[in-house]
Amino acid sequence: GGTFSMGYNTSDAPYNNFSVPENELPAHPVTLDDFGIGETEVTVALWNAVMGSVPYLNDLDEPQKPVGNVSWYNCQTFISRLNTMTGRKFRLPTEAEWEYAARGGQKSRHYGFSGSNDYDAMWFLDNAKSKPQDVKTRKANELGIYDMSGNVWEWCYDRAAEYSKDSQVNPVGATEGGTRILRGGSCASRWDACRITNRSYMPAKNIKGTFGLRLAL
Repeated sequence: GGTFSMGYNTSDAPYNNFSVPENELPAHPVTLDDFGIGETEVTVALWNAVMGSVPYLNDLDEPQKPVGNVSWYNCQTFISRLNTMTGRKFRLPTEAEWEYAARGGQKSRHYGFSGSNDYDAMWFLDNAKSKPQDVKTRKANELGIYDMSGNVWEWCYDRAAEYSKDSQVNPVGATEGGTRILRGGSCASRWDACRITNRSYMPAKNIKGTFGLRLAL
C-alpha cells in the first residue's frame, strides 16, 4: 500500500503525441492499504484448473497464455470457485490498486507504461499482431509484475466513475451502474491504449478475446 497520484500526470507521457482523455483527469491523491496482486494475468491453465474448461477462443495447448473472452461476471464465477477451492479471499483489484501496482508502487520510476517508457515491457498491436502471448515473456515492472501494459485488458472491480480532485482512501468506484473498468490495453491495442492511466469503460456482460483478469487479495 501507500499514497500516490492517481490519474494522468505529465510524467506519465513517454510520448506526447496524443490528447489526454477527460476521464483520466484530474490527477488526485489516493491512499491504499496493503494488498496482494497477481504476478501475471490469470492463465488458460489456471482458469481450466478451477473451471474444468476454458472459454471459446482459448486453447489448452497454450496454457501459459492469459485467459481471454471472459466478462466481468465470468470473472466473479471463477473467483468464487477459486475461493471455495482454496479457502482464500481472492478478488478483482480495484482500479486504484491496479494503477498503483502498474506504476510500481513505492518503487515507481514514473514510467508511462508499466515497467518502461518504451515498448519492451508490453505485447501490443505492433509486436503481438492482436494475438495474446505467454505471460512473463516481456520485461517486469518495478515490483516484478508482468504484462500490466498490453497482452489482455484486465477487468477491475470498480463501476465506472469520473475522477474528482479530492483525496481518497481505498476508493471502489461508483455505487451504481452496469459499466465496469478495464485497464492496461492489449495485444490488439495501439501503444497509447497501454498507458498506465488509460481507462476503458465496458458493460460488465461484455466478452471479447482480449478481455482477461488479474487476481488481487
